[in-house]
This record gives sequence, C-alpha cells and structure tokens, in this order.
Amino acid sequence: MRSACYGLNGQILGISAERPDLWEDFDRMLGVLRITDPVEPGFRLDIMETDVLDEAPGGSLVFDGEIPEDGHCRMIADGATIHLVFPGRQTVAINDEEAWAKLRVRPGTKAAWTPSMLVLDAALDAGGQHMLHTAGLTLPGRDAVVLIHAPSGTGKTTTSLALAAQGFGLCSDDAMVLDLTSGKPMAWGLPRHVKIHQITAEMIPQVAPCLGPSWDRNGEQAVSLERLSEIVRIESPVARPVAALLHLARSADGQTRLVTMARTDAMVALAMDNVRTGMNGLLPLQKRRLATIGKLVSSVPTFTLEVGARPADAAALINATLARQD
Repeated sequence: MRSACYGLNGQILGISAERPDLWEDFDRMLGVLRITDPVEPGFRLDIMETDVLDEAPGGSLVFDGEIPEDGHCRMIADGATIHLVFPGRQTVAINDEEAWAKLRVRPGTKAAWTPSMLVLDAALDAGGQHMLHTAGLTLPGRDAVVLIHAPSGTGKTTTSLALAAQGFGLCSDDAMVLDLTSGKPMAWGLPRHVKIHQITAEMIPQVAPCLGPSWDRNGEQAVSLERLSEIVRIESPVARPVAALLHLARSADGQTRLVTMARTDAMVALAMDNVRTGMNGLLPLQKRRLATIGKLVSSVPTFTLEVGARPADAAALINATLARQD
C-alpha cells in the first residue's frame, strides 16, 4: 500500500491506497501541506478500488437526494459511523470517535467530490477544528484575519480579490478552518484554487494577467494561488487570530458601508450556510460545528458589509472600523 500524510494545523491526515492516483483529489487541494517526514496520523483514510460496494449498510437514513455536481446520494448513520453511498460509484464510511474513514470506489467511475470534503471535515473535527464556508483575509500590516461570510453567488470572491488588490492578504476566498483549541479564535485558509467568474474579472481588471481564454459552463476559471501570487499577496496556511466576522450583503443604493450586526443575527447567518441538518436532526459533528460558531460569534466583532458598485471601497472602511476596535 502507498501512503501520504498532510499537516492540518497540528492535525495529521494519513491516507493509504494501492495507487497514488486514488488520493489525487486530496493532493490537488492539500498538496502544499504534504509531510515527507515519518509522522503518526491523528486521522486515517483508507482508499480501495473494488467491483463490489456495500450500498446497504445498517443504520438510520438521514439523507436521500441529489447533491450538486455529484448526483444521487444516501447518508446513513450507524452509531458513531456515517455512511455515504453514491449508487454504482463509491461509498465512504466515517467514524468520528475512532478517527478513521474508508473510501471505496468502483474502477473506471468518476469520483464524487463530496466524500473527500466530508473526510476532510471529519479529520479536522478530530483535531478540534472546523471548516467554514467563508473567505479570509489578513489586514494590511497585521497578522490578524477578517472572515467574510456569504452564501455562494453573493460576491465573496469578488470582494476578496478587491480587498487583496488594496493590500489585504488572501488566505482563502471560500474555505477557512476555524481553531478554538487555544481559547481564542484562530483561522487558516485551505490552499485550493480560486474560481474566478467572468463578472469578477470585469469588476477586478487586475486579475486579467492570471486568466486564460476559456471559461467553463458556469462562466468560471480555476486559478491557482501560485498564479494569483503574481498580482496579490497570498498568505501561507498558518493559523492567525480572527479580528472580525463580516456578513456580506449587496448594497441597495450602490454605496459600500460597514455596519454593526447583532451577534444573534450573525450566528444564524453563519449557521444556516455551514451546519447541515438531516432527517433526524443534527449529527454530532454538526453539533460541534454549531457550538464552535457560537464561540466565534461571541468572541469577535460582527458586522454587515454592504458592497456597492465599487468593492474596493470596503478596504478603507474595514481598516478604519477595526482600528477603532483596538
């Protein structure tokens, strides 16, 4: 068996498989975090190709439906083990308590992306961390980060790149990992490609040198962090203190403004986009994620960032507001 290990801010994800190409999805996302020295994993993933999948594990059905991009899926809870079944393609079993996962794939089938993300979620959770659907940027001249939350399609990437063009450091435009093990909120960005939409390219012309001529069916291009580093500062995936949480919204009058947001409203908005519920309520990992969100919101200032026609205007507002908070 071949194996690889990745360092997730103190947590070690170990992967074993017959061939390295079976974990290429993980390496594509976590390659810069790969560890070459011998280490003991805190969470283990075993990947195997097989002609026969266990598509009817015991337990309670908690989800049965379509997943965007990945198709039909069933999720079954059996004690501490969660099973994900993509009929005829692949299955994954994840045990939070024992910190392991088993991914089984039929030969020649297109791998689903969702199981990889759920395994990463479980590995982070086993190390006391949680992945959040937020952007993260360091403040100019400071090591602290601001987290920017918004549902997909609201403009996180556009706003993130606009701020980066104004001297902020880009940690991630879409996925930040929150760590509260030290008692205060720390966060680091998953080092994965940034998907830039044609609209973003029109609003942030500075990104033009990083783009090619072709766009996918969603009007997007995936641009590597290495390529983006030629025009903006890309931060290393190191945990940094969280200075504030910003909820992104579109301005009704075209003006950009930053206004205080009630902590309860901030928690609801963040939880709605980051905590998944099943047929039988919250799974244990989701309960822990919700508790982590609660601690974050109670520990840092929370604001609504209303972005107008000029997203770059947000930079001065954020700098001035947070300077007054210090």
